[in-house]
Amino acid sequence: MMRPGARQYVVTRPLYSEDSFAEEHEKVYRQRKTMLDHLKLYFTFDVKRVKHAALSLLPVIGWLRIYRIKEWLLPDVVSGVSTGLVAVLQGMAYGLLASLPPWYGLFSAFFPVVIYFFMGTSRHISVGPFPVLCLMIGSVVTRLIPDEGPPVNITGLEGLSVDDQRVLVASSVTFLVGIMQLGMGLLQVGFVVMYLSDTLVSGFTTAAAIHILVSQLKFVLGLQVSGFSGPLSLIYTLEVIFNKITSTNVCDLVIALIIMAMVFIVKELNDKFKSKLPVPIPIEAIMTVIACGVSYGFDFENKFGIDVVGHIPQGYESPVAPNLQIFQETAMEAFPMAIVGFAVAFSVAKVYSVKHDYTIDGNQELIAFGVSNMFGATFKSFAASTALSRSAVQESTGGKTQVAGLISAIIVMIVTLAIGFLLAPLPKSVLGAVVIVNLKGMLMQFRDIPYLWRRDKPDCVVWLCTCTASILLGLDLGLAVGLGVELISVVLRVQFPRCSVLANIMGTDIYKDRKDYFSIFEPEGVKIFRIPSPIFFANIDFFKNKLVEALGFNPLQILKKRNKALRRIKKLLKNGDLQWTSMGFLNTTCGSIGDSEDQDNMEELDQPIDFKDLPAQIDWNRDLPANIFVPKVEVHSLILDFAAVSFLDISALKGLKTMLKELIRIDIEVYIVACDPYILEKLHDCCFFDEEVQPSMFFLTLHDAMLNILDKHSEQTEKNPDHGKIITTVTVHNSLKIREKDDPEPEHKF
Repeated sequence: MMRPGARQYVVTRPLYSEDSFAEEHEKVYRQRKTMLDHLKLYFTFDVKRVKHAALSLLPVIGWLRIYRIKEWLLPDVVSGVSTGLVAVLQGMAYGLLASLPPWYGLFSAFFPVVIYFFMGTSRHISVGPFPVLCLMIGSVVTRLIPDEGPPVNITGLEGLSVDDQRVLVASSVTFLVGIMQLGMGLLQVGFVVMYLSDTLVSGFTTAAAIHILVSQLKFVLGLQVSGFSGPLSLIYTLEVIFNKITSTNVCDLVIALIIMAMVFIVKELNDKFKSKLPVPIPIEAIMTVIACGVSYGFDFENKFGIDVVGHIPQGYESPVAPNLQIFQETAMEAFPMAIVGFAVAFSVAKVYSVKHDYTIDGNQELIAFGVSNMFGATFKSFAASTALSRSAVQESTGGKTQVAGLISAIIVMIVTLAIGFLLAPLPKSVLGAVVIVNLKGMLMQFRDIPYLWRRDKPDCVVWLCTCTASILLGLDLGLAVGLGVELISVVLRVQFPRCSVLANIMGTDIYKDRKDYFSIFEPEGVKIFRIPSPIFFANIDFFKNKLVEALGFNPLQILKKRNKALRRIKKLLKNGDLQWTSMGFLNTTCGSIGDSEDQDNMEELDQPIDFKDLPAQIDWNRDLPANIFVPKVEVHSLILDFAAVSFLDISALKGLKTMLKELIRIDIEVYIVACDPYILEKLHDCCFFDEEVQPSMFFLTLHDAMLNILDKHSEQTEKNPDHGKIITTVTVHNSLKIREKDDPEPEHKF
């Protein structure tokens, strides 16, 4: 009921244990589907399911029906042309990253885009070459087809040139990546990307940026450097570059520095004045045209010996089948490529979907990228994902749908079929410079380190380990190391949670960590212990140790000492050395407990205390006869707060039951509160309860259990002057709505 004019509400209800609540409130019965039911549903076909499947596999049908031609077509065309110009240059530049002739990057900027137009769920990402993926493909290509020395013995490479061999390796790896992505999509395991945290991806892409930077130095400096793969390949590459640094082509270096300076400055201006510019200035395309013209006019290739793109074949090549032997050689490297390519694309797509208020489907994205890569690999393109800068251009220039992506693919196609020959005099140092400038965003992620260290040190360790391992061991092994460190950090956080002892905040039904507040009240003899994580085989012992630490004694040791003392008392009574009187035990001789006696029955000391054959029960908190000493236990009630416990495994069930029995056997009342209904159901299914551990110990809320304890121990609590500090009605300040004075008083029923 709301009190008039007051920012509070008062709730009066019965005190509930789980049993009493279940008796009073009938629960809705829900029949759970079995695995057979799910299989029947999965293989049931009707018109509605077929229609839904078609819309799921071809999302283009859904958004084309609502396409607003007058409002969206012009922005999509402008965006597509702008993105296409960037895609042409980036495609050629990233082709060098993959250790392939540059024009094969144009294939990767065309074929996957066309397939994604029909099958993708994101309307804003620009599909095509991604520098990290290109570098990973390049490491595989140089491992199988090295710059120096014979290639790996693979059937089907005989009689092919080095470039053709590398193209076959790259396309075969891409086809395998597509198979893996398609398989994961069909098996509905798109959630796997959730195991790659933002911190891990940030560290990984930063390391990849360093790899990319080093790989482009040979083009910027005009050096001939053999490709390396495997652990420490970055170190070996730097060693060769520094050994040949005196052979730097000054013309290449000057061209690259000018390109980098101009592109960097104009990109900064684009960012600063993006609200005023209708479209970003396509500085990369402009500088490429200028560089081509200057290189052709002054004959840089012959006069200064710079390396140029050279002849670009017009048109597309015939389809090629993947090489199965290459599948066997590259399977371990293809899987991280499939994961990384999808993870980056999905992360970018998710950002734009939230910004523009539409949904994306992770499993369908896997299928789309899988089919795109398989189709593209057939036409000799390499693995596609999305480049962050290219997607930003497509979105910032007003792109509304993947029509912009399709138009960008048309621009790439025009270059490939008609005007590609104009790029023949383009210096490769220009492509290297463009790649390096576009690394700015990834390299700036180093600024995350101080922030992570201040906010979350385990996340910072994941970032540093992933980045360091990826730099030194290579991107594939580095990703595996980073994922391992990330999972270990999660396990350690769950295995060693921050358990706490709670206390009542005076005048409320709220319980907080007693170390954090001043105005708290702890009823005498009551301990409230909070477990903030799931309990399973790895942390059950930690949980027990923390509980013992909170209680101040070990229940099992107390139980054993009491049983030993009981044996001694029974023996003294039997021998006549101890007698029972109305005043209690009368000591007729001096004796003490011998630790070495009854060694044959030491294992029985953890059994329930048996007062059989004794004239009366023993009060263990009083002095015992015959100099027998047993530690006194001041705690009479223990509340375990299970509000944050999401699951228990079998090992935890056994450990929990053993611990509860030890506590019950030394006369400590145990209450478990806020337990998840599914955990409680599991306890019943696993025959957790018996004569000692009973369902009556479970209560709905912590305050219900506390009021039950105070009522049960009313004689003790009434003597305590602080007894009134525990409220019996709930009063919580800051109601949801403030009523005006003249409003009638509403009645709220809970």
